[in-house]
Amino acid sequence: MIAFLVLCLIISSAGGAATATSVSDWYPTLIKPFFNPPNWLFGPAWSLIYALIAISGWRVWCKVGLQANTGGRAVFTLYGAQLVLNLLWSFLFFGAQSPLAGLIDIVPLLMLIIANIVLFWPIDRLAGWLMVPYAVWVGYATMLNSAIWWLNR
Repeated sequence: MIAFLVLCLIISSAGGAATATSVSDWYPTLIKPFFNPPNWLFGPAWSLIYALIAISGWRVWCKVGLQANTGGRAVFTLYGAQLVLNLLWSFLFFGAQSPLAGLIDIVPLLMLIIANIVLFWPIDRLAGWLMVPYAVWVGYATMLNSAIWWLNR
């Protein structure tokens, strides 16, 4: 469990560092849609989501590990891929200051999260459910990213 929490903490910290490069100077200059949440909401929301991602991964790890015969290797390849795209989004959107690049990343990220839920579900239903808030938040973030790109193109 600790390894999964540390992994998600590292990803969260690296993404936060990339976000910090633009959140106080570039991001406030963007035109945002009416449904843009207040800035204070992002930290608590992502903290909870990363904890749920870690717990979910740990629960599945306990059942299948990385053995090829249990499907664990495929499951955790997908799990790792969505975490990589998650981290990459911060570098693209905030680090590169590119809503378009962020949008190009976040669409497959959302698809991978949904695929991750589908793969987790038969192994551990609770693990699948724990990923649902992540999918909902990234679905919302996809709409937000799309709107920001459209309003600022």
